[in-house]
Amino acid sequence: MGFLDQFKIWVLIISCLFLQSGNGFYLPGSYPHKYEHGDSLFVKVNSLTSIDTEIPYSYYSLPFCKPLEGIKDSAENLGELLMGDRIENSPYKFKMYTNESDLFLCRSDPLTADDFKMLTKRIDEMYQVNLILENLPAIRYTKKEGYYLRWTGYPVGIKVQDVYYVFNHLKFKVLVHKYEEPNVARVMGTGDVPDVIPNKVKGGSDVPGYMVVGFEVVPCSFQHDPNSVKNMKMYENYQAGIKCDPTTVAMAVKEGQPLVFTYEVSFEESDIKWPSRWDAYLKMEGAKVHWFSILNSVMVITFLAGIVLVIFLRTVRRDLTRYEELDKEAQAQMNEELSGWKLVVGDVFRAPTNAKLLCIMVGNGVQILGMAVVTILFAALGFMSPASRGTLITGMLFIYLVLGIAAGYVAVRMWRTICCGVITGWVSVSWRAACFFPGIAFLILTVLNFLLWGSHSTGAIPFSLFVVLLLLWFCISVPLTLIGGYLGAKAPHIEYPVRTNQIPREVPAQKYPSWLLVLGAGTLPFGTLFIELFFIMSSIWMGRVYYVFGFTFIVLILLVVVCAEVSLVLTYMHLCVEDWRWWWKSFFASGSVAIYIFLYSINYLVFDLKNLSGPVSATLYLGYSLFMVLAIMLATGTVGFLSSFWFVHYLFSSVKLD
Repeated sequence: MGFLDQFKIWVLIISCLFLQSGNGFYLPGSYPHKYEHGDSLFVKVNSLTSIDTEIPYSYYSLPFCKPLEGIKDSAENLGELLMGDRIENSPYKFKMYTNESDLFLCRSDPLTADDFKMLTKRIDEMYQVNLILENLPAIRYTKKEGYYLRWTGYPVGIKVQDVYYVFNHLKFKVLVHKYEEPNVARVMGTGDVPDVIPNKVKGGSDVPGYMVVGFEVVPCSFQHDPNSVKNMKMYENYQAGIKCDPTTVAMAVKEGQPLVFTYEVSFEESDIKWPSRWDAYLKMEGAKVHWFSILNSVMVITFLAGIVLVIFLRTVRRDLTRYEELDKEAQAQMNEELSGWKLVVGDVFRAPTNAKLLCIMVGNGVQILGMAVVTILFAALGFMSPASRGTLITGMLFIYLVLGIAAGYVAVRMWRTICCGVITGWVSVSWRAACFFPGIAFLILTVLNFLLWGSHSTGAIPFSLFVVLLLLWFCISVPLTLIGGYLGAKAPHIEYPVRTNQIPREVPAQKYPSWLLVLGAGTLPFGTLFIELFFIMSSIWMGRVYYVFGFTFIVLILLVVVCAEVSLVLTYMHLCVEDWRWWWKSFFASGSVAIYIFLYSINYLVFDLKNLSGPVSATLYLGYSLFMVLAIMLATGTVGFLSSFWFVHYLFSSVKLD
């Protein structure tokens, strides 16, 4: 297969990713469940969340109705636990395709002073109730200036003129889609025949099966008479008619007074097919702006990066060509006058300060970058869709653990290369590579977890999960990193094309601090991702669904290219002014993008998360942001360092040396 054919294949793949990202391509995440008329449907509840505090709390931390069978946790994966999701059963239950209204749920105990304070505080902090039916979050539509806005969940209550009101009556609408092909099992060729083919009753008539394809909720605040429902049981019909008007509020929260909760449900047959049922959640506002903004960013940055690359290659090629065409006497004169990079031939491969730390950081960067590429690629192909709650975090953690072997290999082989083939000390390098980034991350997350524990938040990682994470770290990641280190120790080290002088050459005084240029180099990589960064941060901190992983994959590839180019240009500029200390500068030339991302995070906190209240919330935000930028610094810095190392090695192996 020629280069042109490979290029066409990659263009086709990238085009498919773009089309998939624009249309919200995803895999449903679970198989459809068939319900017959009258079958029971059970609603689950997730943690209460708020964009005002970013601290999740348990649904039953407020005086809501509890199920008769008691509170039970649903099965959760590792990603859900790390995200703070706590999915539990609820008292809300329906009968398939059976409309019911004015159903009494429960009457709470009179609100104590603590209950009243907690409930009003959650209303002030704009907490949302998150309900789930058949893995679909409850969606709420509001009309503003002629446009319908989509929200997941509904607010606990609202404050009007210093009076707090709670939404105590819920109007549900369940969208269902009927099976149209009774012989679909023959088409699918699977063993799930009982779950797919509708059953037949004794009379021989087909009993239609239904799939849940939509779940909507309208919250209302209705004034009930607590005394009239004192003896009512759950699911009995409320005698007085309930008119759900979302534009008015009536059920005030008062200390010493009980709350009464009711609900109604209606079913509606929909043309939405089961694989497309998540489209309502993925079609968030601003999709066109997102598309054109990202496309514009990709075009502009690609154009600029192409110009830089062309100029750079022409400059280097011109230097090499002019040098090789000259005779020895002219070469000597050129060494003194023009080719500053040629003068550092005896020092360019001199071991840098803190060489072991550099190798460890590069190994960790390879591990993080590999995790990002594989995870985003799988997500872009639809294997980690929002429908599969928690799979993205779980997949990232699993891929990171497995790639420990790459971290150990790269760190040890780079260490052996710097030490000119010395094999001693590879165990120490491997061990430190296995503990460097995970250790820092564990320290940050532990501090933040203590804050969440102190706030009694469901976002706090349980102690048992801490033990599981430690076991994963020391039983999977560390051994794999040591295996990778062993392979790196056995692999041949990279031979330098030139010898290093015993006495280091003095670096000429510079007109301006070289580190200033290095730190400023991060602006170009930041320009490739700051638009996408806004959408990602909005997804994390504003509760929006993020699904355009095709865009993210393209931006990641573009970021890698730009980081490599920026580091190459900076390394070449330093060599031209006879500065041979390029090792760390090449790492931070591209890794400095993390500084701008952290500054952008602070800007996002000040201007976009204006309502973020309390020092705990701000500390959590800054702590998670610090964790994120540390990972980005290691990944981007590694790209810059490895590309610069390859360039320097290639440059000095391509010239004729005396």
